[in-house]
Amino acid sequence: MKLYDLRREAEMRKARHFMTVEFWPQSADDIVKLAQAFPNQENAWMRQVGGYWDMASSLVLHGAVNEELFLQPGISGEMFFIFAKVRPFLKEVRQKLNNPDVFANIEKVATGSKLARERLERVSKNVEGRRKAMAEKKG
Repeated sequence: MKLYDLRREAEMRKARHFMTVEFWPQSADDIVKLAQAFPNQENAWMRQVGGYWDMASSLVLHGAVNEELFLQPGISGEMFFIFAKVRPFLKEVRQKLNNPDVFANIEKVATGSKLARERLERVSKNVEGRRKAMAEKKG
């Protein structure tokens, strides 16, 4: 329950809004640029939300939080959504930042079971459809 309380903190709400609503990377460079934009506000928000979901995933990976419970949409839906936004660019992001651990715990949870992989696939299709619609609207 403490994990839920952490999501409700005022600054975390701003950070989550940024990562779910405003941040729509179109390339690895969009993610790298934000990751290197230290210490701007959007960089802090990305680190805050990424760190939160990394911590939560770590708890699952070490058995402190039940995986089946964690994979429920009301608990980790946001994590899958954010991960689906960065996943197409993750290999390149890790290379450019020289950091193989970027989103690593999140990736392990999001791809670690059949249920998680199926969910990630569904969310990824929705994210890519939205990304495409946004690109067409701009162009």
